[in-house]
Amino acid sequence: MVRLPGPLNRIHPARAARLFTSRLRSPQLTSRLGVLLGAAVAVCFLTGYLSHAIQHPPAWFYWPSRPVGLYRVTQGLHVATGLAAVPLLAAKLWSVYPKLFRWPPFRDAAHAVERLSLFLLVASALFQITTGLLNIALWYSPMSFFFTTAHYWTAWILAGSLLIHLGVKLPVVRRALSAPQRPAATAGMSRRGLLTAVGAAAAAITAATVGQTLRPLAGLSVLGPRDPQIGPQGLPVNKSAAAAGVTAAAADPGYRLEVTGPAGTLRLSLADLAAMPQHTAVLPIACVEGWSATATWTGVPIRELAAAVGAAPGASVRVTSLEQDSPYRISTLPPPHAADPLTLLALRVNGQQLHPDHGYPCRIIAPNRPGVLQTKWVARIEVLP
Repeated sequence: MVRLPGPLNRIHPARAARLFTSRLRSPQLTSRLGVLLGAAVAVCFLTGYLSHAIQHPPAWFYWPSRPVGLYRVTQGLHVATGLAAVPLLAAKLWSVYPKLFRWPPFRDAAHAVERLSLFLLVASALFQITTGLLNIALWYSPMSFFFTTAHYWTAWILAGSLLIHLGVKLPVVRRALSAPQRPAATAGMSRRGLLTAVGAAAAAITAATVGQTLRPLAGLSVLGPRDPQIGPQGLPVNKSAAAAGVTAAAADPGYRLEVTGPAGTLRLSLADLAAMPQHTAVLPIACVEGWSATATWTGVPIRELAAAVGAAPGASVRVTSLEQDSPYRISTLPPPHAADPLTLLALRVNGQQLHPDHGYPCRIIAPNRPGVLQTKWVARIEVLP
């Protein structure tokens, strides 16, 4: 009979045996799943930290403006790996399921630390996967916290608990991976078959979503929530002008862009901006949710606007939106991006005047930047000292 702790002991013994025992479970299976899941977590952590550092840069951090699509690759990899980790995590938890309910929960102080790290590891992994999926779908109502902050700090908890768990289990993993494989004595699925099924599930999820980043695979991206054809002018929209509360301000005939620097302040109408020399750049918008899309943008280079108000070489530029209630209302273009000739105050996209949902009357488009920092409905540009 399988003995379970507390209320779980009320499960019928025959059913409990089916739930908690399987000849497929083995240290070799758990170790192989752990290696795959650990690699996925490592990729997610590194690319996720990179995205966070770009949006909230530490003093030492440097992020270049070229190549123009680098963030598209790193964030696409982050989301694709996180989605592929779903079946890996499910299989890994199944493989150790009986051990999670051992009783008593710990034997001594050292074992208690190990069990606590295991609890944090499982809880943080489930939290990251769940909130990541909600973020991809832009479904924030189930979360009563700011996603970015919670996701970032929980990633550190996950990384720390994973390192502790790895330190404890490394000898077990090494023995398991070096031991000769023995087939499970079962008439059903083999361990190799289980690993193949998990790999196939991860591959299917990847194929069904990665087309958001790899546009040649767009036809396979049936689960991608941000197809570039959804939205005006063939580009996705995360937040519309109406949702941002800027419809009236953006359409106001009295709109003036304020450009401020050491030499003074300019107040430019949309006609003034259109009369300036226009430049065109083909650049992607790459969002933290994993989707990206390339478009042809036309507008005034930011470095020319900054030079018109006396910007010194290497100056940063602060951009403020007409949108009032957003944590990303203000963004900063660091020197590599402010000085890049491809960084535009865009007035047109794909040969058309910007749609209000894409930032009319004008927006920032810069190479190698997250979409959340490509500020829409620009009200003010300030050259920083």
